[in-house]
Amino acid sequence: MEKRFLVAGSIFGGSAVALGAFAAHGLKNILTVDNLRIFHTAVEYQFYHALALMITGVVSSKIRTTQIKWSGNFFITGILLFSGSLYCLSVFANLSFMGMITPIGGLCFLAGWLLLCLSSLSYKSS
Repeated sequence: MEKRFLVAGSIFGGSAVALGAFAAHGLKNILTVDNLRIFHTAVEYQFYHALALMITGVVSSKIRTTQIKWSGNFFITGILLFSGSLYCLSVFANLSFMGMITPIGGLCFLAGWLLLCLSSLSYKSS
């Protein structure tokens, strides 16, 4: 079992809950409707992929491939790049260049899911 994926997934999941609450209560009167929607998208994808990261951590005890480890690493990188860039875009107007980073994070998410799928296909149940 990849403990680091479980720990990272827990941290990302908990912080997604906190950031979602912060947006709902602290930012709703500060951000524009569009920026609040962007922030919410970041929270949503962070939460989904925190769960995917935890699943990857648990599954790695049965599927011992480098693909499963890369899958978890891609989920972590995807959260940092995709959600992180969306948080920056929604809160800081002068950081519009962060929009170029968002698709890279999205590609990391896709790579993580693909590698998780390939790892699962290689699993031989006993």
